[in-house]
Amino acid sequence: MINKQSNVYTIVYITVLVIVVGAALAFTSMSLKDRQNENAQADKKSQILQSVHISTTRATVIADFEKYITKQLVVNTKGEEISGVEAFGIDVAAEAKKPADQRQLPVYVCQLPDAGTKYILPLAGMGLWGPIWGYVSFDDDGSTIYGAFFDHQGETPGLGAEITKPAFTDQFPGRQLFKNGNFYPIEVVKKGQKPLNPDVDFVDGISGGTITSKGVGSMFDNCLQPYRAWLETLAAAHVSGADGNAQPLTADDKTTFSRQLTAEDVVTAEPGEKVSAAATIAE
Repeated sequence: MINKQSNVYTIVYITVLVIVVGAALAFTSMSLKDRQNENAQADKKSQILQSVHISTTRATVIADFEKYITKQLVVNTKGEEISGVEAFGIDVAAEAKKPADQRQLPVYVCQLPDAGTKYILPLAGMGLWGPIWGYVSFDDDGSTIYGAFFDHQGETPGLGAEITKPAFTDQFPGRQLFKNGNFYPIEVVKKGQKPLNPDVDFVDGISGGTITSKGVGSMFDNCLQPYRAWLETLAAAHVSGADGNAQPLTADDKTTFSRQLTAEDVVTAEPGEKVSAAATIAE
């Protein structure tokens, strides 16, 4: 007869119980892995769509994503498209920790029936208690924010977690990255204060959520700076009315001319006479 009071019985019983329970949990996890991945992808697609003000449901999110997201691409810090890389599969949090020139930068192109083409860029950073992330959408001028979505892993309810609420996210539409030819990612400042540089667009931070608010500001700076060349390409295409193939603006492209040529600028030459083509336009 087995002595249930012995140490051997206790050890054997616990060992068998751990093995049985562990095997059951492992089997359950493996069985649900595909569904978990599907749910994670659906949630990510929903967040991307929310950055362009599209609310969706679990039942329709995949169809809505395929309807509105017409193109996905990956670029580098030079604004060049990287071929053979899937934008949706990139771990943005991991990329954000790399040097800027080594990053793969996803871009989601969204076509809205009433608002035209929008470009959605992902963000990733750190809050007070853990990771924070988001998606920010831009108009086709490459500068003006159309919408923003933020989420977090474990920020404090009523404090840092308020970055998910409309009171915070609704401040971003209309803010611009390019001012007077310079690139300034949006700053998040304490309510009632302003950035030292008057050209920088800003939003008010969360009351009582200072560290999380600073995390959002750092996330904008760290994640949007590498997109500068690509956003300049977008801006150039917008100005020229091109189809998106324009090259990034150079110093020569940014020269402002003060007047147009007039009849007085035309030089008439006799046959065989040499005439210099150089002229000062902005005199």
